[in-house]
Amino acid sequence: MNYLVVVEEGETGFGAYVPDLPGCVAVGETEQEVIHLIRDAVRLHLEALQEQGLPIPKPRSHAELVGAGIQ
Repeated sequence: MNYLVVVEEGETGFGAYVPDLPGCVAVGETEQEVIHLIRDAVRLHLEALQEQGLPIPKPRSHAELVGAGIQ
């Protein structure tokens, strides 16, 4: 399964979260680091759900880039 990951740049680094997995987040100093960390976070999140006997959420989110129409 592939989940949408949202990566945001802040003033001091990067953050990432998975809309379909509430609470699954990561922070890092670089974009590359946060992508690496969120991959681990997704794996650990899904393993924890399985260990608890909880259902694995299906990926439902997607992304679109939309122009604002301003030049």
